[in-house]
Amino acid sequence: MELIAGPPAAYLGADEVVETSAPAVVALAARLGANQAGDPVAFARAAFDWVRDEIAHAGDAGDPRFAVSATEVLADGAGWCYAKAHLLAAVLRAGGVPTGLCYQRLGDGDGHVLHGLVAVHLDGAWHRQDPRGNKPGVAAEFSLDGERLAWPVDPAAGEADLPEVHVAPAPGVVAALRRHELAVAL
Repeated sequence: MELIAGPPAAYLGADEVVETSAPAVVALAARLGANQAGDPVAFARAAFDWVRDEIAHAGDAGDPRFAVSATEVLADGAGWCYAKAHLLAAVLRAGGVPTGLCYQRLGDGDGHVLHGLVAVHLDGAWHRQDPRGNKPGVAAEFSLDGERLAWPVDPAAGEADLPEVHVAPAPGVVAALRRHELAVAL
């Protein structure tokens, strides 16, 4: 699938959710990048691994909170897929790696839900990454040479990889999380 994105420089800014310049985010980016010798791929891998492994997936952990912004996710230590993607995007952008937000449409019983991912611009191309968190049957890994996402899509079930790489989170996702609705969270 070819991703649809704007110029990489557009994916370095901050907003009220992807808080790239928040002191806690900047400090985490600096700490994760300290041993990477200026290698953006090594930094991106370290940030991905940290968010995937150190921030619990709220559903898996049974955590009732609904963090939305990067700093809320850091403070809670947990978040839904979207929230984890917001934190990872903020940390990567703080470290100079262009990062956007993207989504999958996945089946859920009789309906569908959106699943939140990030896309990083490294080695001259966009690469989707899934910081959701691993568990039995789910193994998402950082990769620049083939996607290793948590969920493969099944087009026959109406599922789809959505190709747009967004600079800011989808407004509907933010609104649903702020209302504490699970309908969009995976």
